[in-house]
Parts: sequence; C-alpha cells; structure tokens
Amino acid sequence: MDDDWGYRARMAAIERAGLAGLFRAGLVGLEKETLRVSPSGTISPKPHPAVFGSALTHPYITTDFSEALLELITPALADKGEVLDFLDDLHRFIQAHLEEEILWGASMPCLLEGAERIPLARYGSSNAARMKTIYRRGLGYRYGRTMQVIAGVHYNCSFVDDFWSAYQELVGETGDPVHFRSEAYMGLVRNIQRYGWLIPYLFGASPAVCKTFVQGAATDLVPFDAHTLHYPHATSLRLGDIGYQNRQEEGTGIKANYDSLDAYIRSLSWAIETPCPHYEAIGVKVDGHYRQLNANILQIENEYYSSVRPKPLLEGLEKPTQALRRRGVRYIEVRSFDVNAFEPAGVSAEQLHFMDAFIRFCFLADSPRIAARERRAIDDNLVLTAHRGREPGLRLERAGQAIPLRDWALALLDAMTAIADWFDGGPGGPCVASLQRQRAKVLDPDLTPSARMLAEMRERREGFFAFAQRLSQAHRQAYLARPPSAERLALFQHLTQDSLRRQAALEAADDQPFDTFLAHYLAGGSGL
Repeated sequence: MDDDWGYRARMAAIERAGLAGLFRAGLVGLEKETLRVSPSGTISPKPHPAVFGSALTHPYITTDFSEALLELITPALADKGEVLDFLDDLHRFIQAHLEEEILWGASMPCLLEGAERIPLARYGSSNAARMKTIYRRGLGYRYGRTMQVIAGVHYNCSFVDDFWSAYQELVGETGDPVHFRSEAYMGLVRNIQRYGWLIPYLFGASPAVCKTFVQGAATDLVPFDAHTLHYPHATSLRLGDIGYQNRQEEGTGIKANYDSLDAYIRSLSWAIETPCPHYEAIGVKVDGHYRQLNANILQIENEYYSSVRPKPLLEGLEKPTQALRRRGVRYIEVRSFDVNAFEPAGVSAEQLHFMDAFIRFCFLADSPRIAARERRAIDDNLVLTAHRGREPGLRLERAGQAIPLRDWALALLDAMTAIADWFDGGPGGPCVASLQRQRAKVLDPDLTPSARMLAEMRERREGFFAFAQRLSQAHRQAYLARPPSAERLALFQHLTQDSLRRQAALEAADDQPFDTFLAHYLAGGSGL
C-alpha cells in the first residue's frame, strides 16, 4: 500500500542531494489551553492574574475565549526537549501564583454552572483589546459559551529557510520562492487532513464529559454514571459533534478550499465578507453595545474551525489573509491534540517524536487536490474516529472504498517507520520508538489514552469530573514541588512588566474612536 503514496522517491532524492540534515531540521512550538478552576471544581470567576502580565501583549501567557482559559505559548525552537521544558516551566510559574486554584488537566471542561458564569476574556481598554473581547462575545452568541471552554494543544512546525531554497533547486522549480514554499505547505496541509484521523485515535483523551456540559440538551451520549456521559469507543469528543464546529449544515459555515494558497485565501475572504441572515438576527451593535464584530459568516479568519491551518507571520494587527497574500505560508498549525490528562503539561515527548515522522510523511507523500467526495470522507473519517475510533471492525473511507481503520493505520505507520528510521539516523532512535508504541495502540486499542481514561474511571468508580480533578490536583502538587529556575523566573518576571508597559503604550496611543478603528480593520486597512 505504501507505494501508492509516492514518498520513497522523494525521500531518496533528498538523500542523494545531501539535504537530509536540512529536512530533519525545523522549528517546533506548542500552544496549550487550560482552565483555571476553583477548589470546588468550577471555572474561576477571578480575572486574569496581574502577576502574569498583560494577556494582550505577553508573548507566552495569554487567554483564549474566557478570562479563566489560559493559553500557554512556547517559542518555536529546534530542540523538542527545550520546547517541552519551556512549557513545563510556564506551568510551574503559573501554578506557583494561583493560590488555591488549579489548572484543569483535561480537554473537556470542569463543572459548569451555566453559560452566563463563563467570563469573557478581557484585554484592557485599547481598541485592539476591545476588538478581541467583542470577537469572543460574538463566538458566544453564535456557538454558545460552553463550546468555547474546551481546551486543546496546538502543534506548530516549520522547515528551515535553507531547506526551502535547496529543495526548490532540487525539484527544478524556478518560480517565486514564496509561492513555491506556500504551495508545498498547502500540499502538506491537504495530507494532514487526509490522514489526520490517526491523531485522535492514537492520542485522543476526551471520551467522556461531565453532564453539566450538555446543560440538559438532548444527546445520544451514553451515561457512564450519574454525572458522566460518554461514547463507549470514543477517542476525542472534543473533535466530534459536540465540540466547536462551524455549523455548515445550518447554512452558517464554510469549507475552506485547500487546493492552493490563493484558493484558501479566496474562500476565507468570501466568508469574512459575506453577510449571514442567521447572524444578522443576533444584531451587531444593540443599544450601543457590540454583540459581535459583524454579521458575516465569519467575523474574522480565526473563527474558521479546522484541524490544521496554514499560518503566516503577522505584523501587528495585520489580518491573516493579508499576511498570507504578502508573505505566504510560514508554518503549519495542527490543532487536533487533546490535553492528555495523564501528562502534567498535557502533551508528551512521545507525541512530538510521532509528529516528526507524521509531518515528513505528509510532506513527501503525493498530495492531489481534494475533491468534493474526499472532502466529505475526510470530515466523516474524523468524526467516526472521534466517536467510535476504538470500535472493533470500524471502517473508514479511503479512495471511495471502505477500509478497516486498523488496516489503514498499520499501513500508515509502516510507511512512517521508514521515514522515522531515516530521521533518527538508524534503528533505536526516539522517532522509531514512538512509532512502535503507536503500532501497539493500533493492535490493542486498550493502550490508547481514551481507553486508559475510561478503564481507570471504572476501576476507581469515579466519573469524569472526579477523575480529572484528581489528576489535576496531582499535577498541581508536582509543579509546586519544583519551581522554575532562577533564570527562567527572572525571564517571566521581566516579560510580565514589559507586557504591562506595552499594553499601557497601546492604550495611550489610541487616537480614533473604536467604531472607526473596527471599520478600518475589517476593511483591510494597513498600519494597524
């Protein structure tokens, strides 16, 4: 089966050209979301702690939808161990300043007391800050606030610049280097979508959810106990129907076109410029207060949900579509990792070593354009894996044919193992070792994080909330036992003060009414 993917010829050409070292090199960064939770297990009502600096301008500690939903960001680094160490230190720094609060160690949220008790993130009084909060208020109106407090881990990766110039010469492409790099990244994105169902199968860690999450709504989730709902063979409810989705079936969503960078930009631009009657009914500015930034299908580009995104490097408040037009794709963001409750930081070295092989396989494999039928199959495969991935005999759709998930997963891992062996420089390296562990999960689904969660919950006779709270408390104690180094602590303290100064400077520099600022931004004005 691996001959169908065409990766071996490209791998051999890279090896012959002496580019293997550059191909192995690259930058990796992580973004990890986590709720601040009170000792009783509810979302913290407290504002973002001032000791963490400004959520608007801090490079590594910010907030997502809610004031209580922290987002921890690492720099992009060549050494994956250093990336994990940095994320670990962020947790240690934060936990040391949370007093009695804990960092929720699972993707699905803690006890919810109603959407109105979920505080929106606040970023200050500047126009940019107001826009960020209004955007989140709009998400709440459009999708409900409970959906927005689901947490995940985002994996960012890029190849080094020297690789791109050498690889373009290798394949004989004489065109614009920015265009070449962007289209190669788009091919990578298409393959991550094709084969991305493998990630929730191997690493999904959200098979169950607290009953308070559904808030009495009708659901076909099965009771696990009096307080917990689940699917018996689920891997990732976060990526399933109950997670955050653009509701295309209601005529309010889109499917981005990944055929090329230009097609992707056009599809997103259409969505952020096209009014939606469903959202017009909500209202934009009601009684002098904004409910959303606009009533278009997407308020801004970030609203589009996808398991993977091609990303530019932004300059200031530049719109992502503008940055993509000007400077092309600079890295890839994979958004399908659940927070692993068994890992204090929510992500492990094993996952990063797997991604080394997965990303390079997806880059080297043939990547034709995605036709309508395959688009539907990609979506169906992801949801099937999320809801029923461990179900014996489950079949997915590949090239119009039903194929057992197990068979397809093993074939993919076989192909990736050849790349991993090459990546490690021989057998016994960390990339190969990770793939061996993933193969074991395919052969025995009970080894997956989702199965381990449910098994431990059964053995201890505890529901999802008790399980997640117990592990979150254990992670808290581990972090408190070992604070960050003096050097890292000094860095975080410096960044706290610097971010507060930068926020104050932005607020002082505002020289136009918010309505004017927003209209200028949405119209694509420069210099923001």
